[in-house]
Amino acid sequence: MRISIGHVSRYTYAEPVTYSIQTLRLTPPNFQGQRVIEWLIQAPGMPSAQKFRDSFGNTCHQVSYPGAHDESVVLAKGVVETEDRAGLVQGLFETTPIRVFKRVTEKTTASDAIIDLAKSNCGTPNINGFHRLMNAIRDAVEYQTGTTHQHTSAAAAFEAGRGVCQDHAHVLIAAARALGVPARYVSGYLVSGDDQPAEAHHAWAEVWIDGLGWVGFDAANRLCPTDHYVRLATGLDADSAAPIRGTRLGGGSNELLDVIVEVQQQMSTQQ
Repeated sequence: MRISIGHVSRYTYAEPVTYSIQTLRLTPPNFQGQRVIEWLIQAPGMPSAQKFRDSFGNTCHQVSYPGAHDESVVLAKGVVETEDRAGLVQGLFETTPIRVFKRVTEKTTASDAIIDLAKSNCGTPNINGFHRLMNAIRDAVEYQTGTTHQHTSAAAAFEAGRGVCQDHAHVLIAAARALGVPARYVSGYLVSGDDQPAEAHHAWAEVWIDGLGWVGFDAANRLCPTDHYVRLATGLDADSAAPIRGTRLGGGSNELLDVIVEVQQQMSTQQ
């Protein structure tokens, strides 16, 4: 499948900003089942950006924006070709030892309730156990927008019984690590099941299963990633896999972020 993606993030500030710096994780990787056909990033300072790989192997661009400004716009767009690999992640550029992904963060600390759910559904941490766990998490945490925020932890979302894809991913990661299984957060894009473009950035989890390697699980949609998914970045949780992170001088206390993401299957033009 060929997928076209347009991702615009517009930051508007209450007062002029004198200097800002951002790290952009907005470059999809090439690996088995995913190939970037074309890709473009536009942002203030992009021509002189420092390009590097972070500790998780993500391609990053660090951009700076000197001079007074009251808004900043970042655009990423392109076309990615995908294949359905049933969630298996192979051929990805890896730099981080697998054991690092057992590390617990504030957002992925498992509560007693999450530990109980993990043990009762995935006592044997194999592919079947994680499928059961994925569905159990979705049963326990209803998909509902506006009920959590970017700082919500896995434990808080699980207790509330509501959340979005970020929360489902954090709960699954917390459960896996509680079982001693390496797990990581993945940010990316998803083509919706209808003819309309997707309107949101997406997230899911990957767990390390002996004999298989990294396998993706999207608890929000009860399935392993297919050719409808485009992988962007990975990390221990949503913070380290965030597409854009930065800091600024000035701007006041109020910052408005408007994000528009359109993801759509690119139709063939062959006659």
